[in-house]
Amino acid sequence: MHNVTLALQGAWKVLAASLILGAGLPLIFAFGIRSLAWGSGGEAEVHATGVSGPKANPAGTVLAWILFIIVLAGVALGITYVVATGFGKVMSFDHIYPTIHSK
Repeated sequence: MHNVTLALQGAWKVLAASLILGAGLPLIFAFGIRSLAWGSGGEAEVHATGVSGPKANPAGTVLAWILFIIVLAGVALGITYVVATGFGKVMSFDHIYPTIHSK
C-alpha cells in the first residue's frame, strides 16, 4: 500500500507540472493576445451601423507585455532546466530565484 501512495504522490506532481506548463503558459499567452487587442482598440474597424469600435486602452498593452514576459520567463526556465540537466547539474528553487548546482 505504501507503493501506491508514493505513485500517487508522483502522479500528482506530474499532473500539476503538466497543467502549469502544458496548459498554463498557452493560456497566459492567449490572455496576452486578448489584452493586446483590447489595448489597440477598434477605431480602424467600422461596424455595419457606421459606428467605430472602442477606443484604444494603454492599460491593455501594458498588461499584454507583462503577460508575454511571464511566458518568456517560463520558456527560459524550461530551457535552462533542460540544459542544466544535460550538463549534469541540478536547478533548485531554494531561494526566490532559481540557481544551478552540481549534483
